[in-house]
Amino acid sequence: MKTIRKMMLGAAASALLLTSVGTPAALAQSAANQIALVDYVNPLMGTDSSYRLSYGNTYPAVAVPFGMNSWTPVTGEPGSGWGYTYDGEKISGIKQTHQPSPWMNDYAAFALMAETGPVKVKQQERGSWFSHKAEVARPYSYKVYLADYDVTAEVAPTERAAQFRFTFPESDDAHILLDGLAGGSMVKVDVKSRRITGYVRNNHGGVPDNFHNYFVAEFDRDFTLARTWAGENAPTNELAREGDHVGAVLSFKTKKGDKVHVRVASSFISPEQALLNLRSEIGSDSFDTTQAKAKAAWEKELSRIRVTDPDPEKIRTFYSSLYRMLQFPRVFYEKDANGKIVHYSPYDGKVHDGYMFTDNGFWDTWRAVFPFFALMYPELDSQIMQGLVNTYKQGGWLPEWASPGYRNVMIGSNSANLIADAYFNGVRGFDVETLYEAMIKNATTSEGRPRDKAGKVIAAVGREGAEYYNRLGYVPYDVGINENAARTLEYATADFSIAQLAKLLGKEGDAKKYRERALNYQKLYDNQSGWIRGRNQDGSWSTPFNPYKWGDAFTEGNALHYSWAVMQDVQGLMNLMGGREKFVERLDAIFTTPPIFDESYYGQVIHEIREMQIVDMGQYAHGNQPIQHMPYLYNWAGAPWKTQHHVRDIMAKLYSSAPDGYPGDEDNGQTSAWYVFSALGFYPVASATGEYAIGSPLFQKAELTMPNGKTLTINAKNNSDANIYLQSVALGGKPLTKTYFTHRALSQGGTVDFVMRATPNKQWGTAPADAPFSISAPSK
Repeated sequence: MKTIRKMMLGAAASALLLTSVGTPAALAQSAANQIALVDYVNPLMGTDSSYRLSYGNTYPAVAVPFGMNSWTPVTGEPGSGWGYTYDGEKISGIKQTHQPSPWMNDYAAFALMAETGPVKVKQQERGSWFSHKAEVARPYSYKVYLADYDVTAEVAPTERAAQFRFTFPESDDAHILLDGLAGGSMVKVDVKSRRITGYVRNNHGGVPDNFHNYFVAEFDRDFTLARTWAGENAPTNELAREGDHVGAVLSFKTKKGDKVHVRVASSFISPEQALLNLRSEIGSDSFDTTQAKAKAAWEKELSRIRVTDPDPEKIRTFYSSLYRMLQFPRVFYEKDANGKIVHYSPYDGKVHDGYMFTDNGFWDTWRAVFPFFALMYPELDSQIMQGLVNTYKQGGWLPEWASPGYRNVMIGSNSANLIADAYFNGVRGFDVETLYEAMIKNATTSEGRPRDKAGKVIAAVGREGAEYYNRLGYVPYDVGINENAARTLEYATADFSIAQLAKLLGKEGDAKKYRERALNYQKLYDNQSGWIRGRNQDGSWSTPFNPYKWGDAFTEGNALHYSWAVMQDVQGLMNLMGGREKFVERLDAIFTTPPIFDESYYGQVIHEIREMQIVDMGQYAHGNQPIQHMPYLYNWAGAPWKTQHHVRDIMAKLYSSAPDGYPGDEDNGQTSAWYVFSALGFYPVASATGEYAIGSPLFQKAELTMPNGKTLTINAKNNSDANIYLQSVALGGKPLTKTYFTHRALSQGGTVDFVMRATPNKQWGTAPADAPFSISAPSK
């Protein structure tokens, strides 16, 4: 791993490493200033993953922030969600991708590949050996040497387009292939215009019947030969093809060092819009200009947070994580000839005015990604909310997992959390009443939900078992609804979000009703076992009960994980568990109980189980979302120094910028968001409260440019790998004993001063009044 990181550093970063160790801090900082923040990013972080074990399950996404398209090299099997893995040996192309997760797989993908010699169209045969030593992955460009063909391939992105540059050897048989991949595609070659047009329709669900991704690819030199192929058949001289899997191959005669440039753009609206996207986003720009613009786009966003530390590895991990956070949800809208925002709807198949975003699982991202948007990107958050309004109007329901439309994945009603959190924290400019209506619809009925192409209800939309929940206060174990206890907990959290938004909108009756429902978690707390567990419709407990059993009543976790998923009322949970001391003991036990497990519900050891088992953190399963907030709960129990210990331990042990740098699935920025927030020294445990639980800052200094232009400076005096505990905290020069910051205070900028030390301060933040919000706590 050290060898990998050393290669990634490059000359400038290596110089920083040497100066930061061997010379005064001023010289180290001077060296750091010479490195663009985007060049700290390692897009290969998290790519050393597989179906059996995830260290991120990411791919090196070449894109601009929130771009409609990303581009990635392909090392995997055709159609596999694991399109690029670090241990891959051959590259078969560079594809346009929209994949949010290997478990969701891709849609609207097509690939370009360069070859010399006899044409090979089969993906399994055309792959070229490559080495990470001859691969340069940046957020704004990708470059690789295709050894079998003596070709160097490069790509640089825009939001909806990209430029390719292929450098060839001397050859009478140099080729560039455009592969439409399986799932429905068309290609047409216009030799005179040096252009390929067409479409792809591949997907894994969530699309209307008329779904197309139209593309145009323009070349900067004439072809000696143009051909197309279908399936795995040899290419012929036909210039147009349509079928399940078609492609085109263009041939050239090249001298050594000849470069062939390809400008590519796409559109979900029409072929004409694809060409418009090409003209408006690339125009006559050179490859280097496109690359420079993409680099500038990343630098602009990353530089909104500037961190200072003598350890460049921490800086690399931070900005690599921030890069992941700024990819999803991706824009799904385009600009017409008049510059108006329009979109093709993956919900009704029509073209509408206004914003649309996609590729996001709210089960993951409501926890920290969307609170980050509310804090740092309220304008973007507003646009996303406008997109949700459009989704509701076009599809009749809010999305919970969109890719690009409704997908039947995960559980909960978590759209309520990110909507309420945005509005609670001052995000405006969207039709909140329509979104409130949608939230209430989710909470009221499970009837009339959308169906997939097979006619099956998409259970992930709305609330599965809503009628049971509203009548009993929980989703029963014995009525054929799986993961019922997890659903109950998540519905209760969503009910709290509804209550908070209802109060802001002056709907006092709803506010009272849903605030009471937010306490429904209590109905599944078993005093005898001390855990949340499944309950039958008649009120009896489900048996047998094994708290180490994954799945069943829970989602990708067990009772030891989900029993803490009461973010809205930690004090109430603490009361059920016997008070502060016992609560702390229970929290401690999660980290010390051996990682035993029961996988019988799944019939195999799923990767989330294995990721918990192997990191030597007991039952703490940071690789999955339900328990990621748990280390911060000590703040509610008068033991904030234990939060400080655990969050620093997790950051140090489970994260790095290397290909195995994540502790589990990265999941659309959520696991990265945990790291980004925690490295800054605070974390948003509960939505729609406007509070962030304080942890232990990772850096000596961080400067945040807030959306209003003000600067929030976070200083951590004496900070080091040994000094992880808070001696004191001051906000705006005033001592702070509360174990949380408010959104209002941070958004106004100013200075946070942490003073760090090597031993716990067991007096700071320990009073009950110092704890963050809980429904059951006395009013502040």
